[in-house]
Amino acid sequence: MGGELAVAESDERAQFAVGTQTPEAEDATQSIGVWPARPVYAPVAARKLVLLAPLWQTWSAGIHAALSQESSRGTLFLWLPVLLGGGALAYFALPVEPPAYAVVSGLLALTLVAFLASGKPVLRVAALAALIVLLGLSCAKVETWRAATPMLGADVTTRLTARVVSIEPRANGRSRLTVDVVATERPHLRYAPERARLSARSIPDGLSPGDGVQGLVRLMTPSGPVRPHAYDFSFESYFDGLGAVGFFMREPERVEIDRPFGRAKWALSTLQGLRESLAERLRSRVGGAEGEVAAALITGMRGGIPEHYNEDLRRAGLAHVLAISGLHMALAAFTIIGAARLGFALFPGFSSRHPVRKYAAAVALLVCFFYLLVSGGGVAAQRSFLMLAVMLLALLFDRAALTMRNLAVAALIVIVTTPHEVVGPGFQMSFSATAALIAGYAAWNAHRAKRLSRKPYVERKGTARLVHLIFISIGGIALTSLIAGTATTLYGVWHFQRASPLALGANLAAMPVVSLVVMPSAVAAIATMPLNLDGWPLALMGWGISTVMGIARWFSEQTPFDATGAIPLSATLSLTAALAILTMTTTRLRLAALPFLVLGLILVSARGLPDVLVSEDARLVAVRAHDGALTVNRKRPNAFSLENWLRAAGTEVVRKPEVLRGAGTAALLARATTNHFLCNDAFCVLRHERGAIIAHVMKTELPTSRLLLHELCGATDLIVINDARIDRPCKAGRAQTITARTLARRGSAEIRLGHNGSDPSLIRIAFAISEPYRPWHEQRQFSRAARGLGPYKRTRKTSGKPDKNS
Repeated sequence: MGGELAVAESDERAQFAVGTQTPEAEDATQSIGVWPARPVYAPVAARKLVLLAPLWQTWSAGIHAALSQESSRGTLFLWLPVLLGGGALAYFALPVEPPAYAVVSGLLALTLVAFLASGKPVLRVAALAALIVLLGLSCAKVETWRAATPMLGADVTTRLTARVVSIEPRANGRSRLTVDVVATERPHLRYAPERARLSARSIPDGLSPGDGVQGLVRLMTPSGPVRPHAYDFSFESYFDGLGAVGFFMREPERVEIDRPFGRAKWALSTLQGLRESLAERLRSRVGGAEGEVAAALITGMRGGIPEHYNEDLRRAGLAHVLAISGLHMALAAFTIIGAARLGFALFPGFSSRHPVRKYAAAVALLVCFFYLLVSGGGVAAQRSFLMLAVMLLALLFDRAALTMRNLAVAALIVIVTTPHEVVGPGFQMSFSATAALIAGYAAWNAHRAKRLSRKPYVERKGTARLVHLIFISIGGIALTSLIAGTATTLYGVWHFQRASPLALGANLAAMPVVSLVVMPSAVAAIATMPLNLDGWPLALMGWGISTVMGIARWFSEQTPFDATGAIPLSATLSLTAALAILTMTTTRLRLAALPFLVLGLILVSARGLPDVLVSEDARLVAVRAHDGALTVNRKRPNAFSLENWLRAAGTEVVRKPEVLRGAGTAALLARATTNHFLCNDAFCVLRHERGAIIAHVMKTELPTSRLLLHELCGATDLIVINDARIDRPCKAGRAQTITARTLARRGSAEIRLGHNGSDPSLIRIAFAISEPYRPWHEQRQFSRAARGLGPYKRTRKTSGKPDKNS
């Protein structure tokens, strides 16, 4: 009965459709088999829907099939570190510190939603993804709470007693000491840092980690970024446990410290002593700058490498050679495995009865762990060791090792243990390069397998085989350099504002020397060092390093200007999303990266560079001219800040100020030019090409400063005042002002002028640090400048009369 009613209803619908459709729509409906959604009064819309319906169904079915295929391949697991790292990034980007109760409440709420949404897969997946992101944020918050590094609030000179943690020679002949503070006196610091990094012109002979030192030091609080979104020394110091930086004002003295030395600190001190002894042996045996590079390749101590060597490597695109990463760890492991297998081959009876392949893998694992410890355990070294350990352990237990899964496991471990590394260039460049290489070679192998399935492999012999092997090796190096270089260029531009256009050629020339000479000889040197037979391996290693540096120098000289200019954060995030999708998906879902890629490129091309840059100490101001050059207000600007600003502005041209001694305020303002700053004894002035007049006040004697500032407020549009005691000298609607107090509290600034530069209301100022402070910036509020105080002046009493400076 039900079936007859259904047939009748179907016939009735068919008759209705035939009676109300045009012949064309009727034919389309019959051919496609879809019930029309629109009657005769909208035949065009009905025809469009009828034609689009199968396309939508096909597209939807394809997406579901691709998602199912990705799930079966384990791709979903690869997104765990991405979401976890995204949560850590979100935590460090928050303008305020999230309260613990809010984080815990969010975790409980999302867990409950994921549990209750078992019948709604889309909602459950969204809840689980949000839960993982919040877990990443929680890991970052826990790390911040665990660090709790006491940071020096204001610069001070004191007599310090400390225990040496590490000693690193510098290229300029000085030594950099990391010390644990034991005591301070004259003055005694109530809130002294626990650890500081100090430089010294010379140190006592035989000084080693664990020894005590004492001396007069100048302690300074770690500085903030030199511009917004630049490298934050205060952030890194907080998580490295460094509460202050500074220098010994005289040579430190060796002293005995009665404070007990814990076992953990003793072990770390012993390891550091081993690192420094090994580095010193490498420097003495290899000699020269090559010895410093050898020490960097094995121990990770790079402070002694001359700066021009570092610059040649950066410009040539070979700076990654100095970073202990997957290349070094893999070459060390393969060298050990090859040597072990060759040694076992000398004993065929033993080799036939035992799994010598596993023995070689176990030895390589131990050697790589030793390499990790000796190298200092950087992020790239940690990632490399973790991936290599997973693969070698899989070999030991006869399991298959999925390379991308190994990378995800390594990323998870790094993010959970040290979430702050997510925001650093080491983590981003290391993992992006490795992910791109894995994905790129997987795609190449799939293409090669498909090609071989159509065309059988032909074995080559003799010379043809040798030539083929050479071309394959060159092609492999070129492909590796191209893939890794493309993936890391984004983060090199974001963090350092530089790229290496000739990196492909430099890597083709240098990497065979590194792979076949430098690293194998380094392994041989370490293996023979206990027998004092490391002379010939180190000589070979020195020759290889010299060859690599010669290649770097040549390519550096041929490289055009490598500064790229700063790119916006939105472009970096968009291109990062495109890179993640491209490397972690294996189906047509890779097309989802295209919108992010296009958006990122559009944002890069539409970027706007800042017009004015101001240092956090209020002493240096730079203005970008119409030809891209930077005009500065000081004859001898801070070299580090200026170098960073030049790269951010994408230029190499610097224009120094012209000093007009004795020139009055009115005369100087009348002669203001767009080419460079004009300065007298009190202030500098420059006229921007868009009409804005920018002034920097260097000296403000309080009795006479009011008149000067009154004149500048009425004649200029932007004033930077190098005095923390002055606050808001201009009335509303007049020139905008930035004082030393504001910069001390909120860090360096970058300024964008409006199209009408003479309108102060259109000036936009962005500071590097926001308030309320995060834990790694809380010490800024205690400096004298942040409290509106001038520089400290020591008072002296003579004959009962106060000093004139008191």
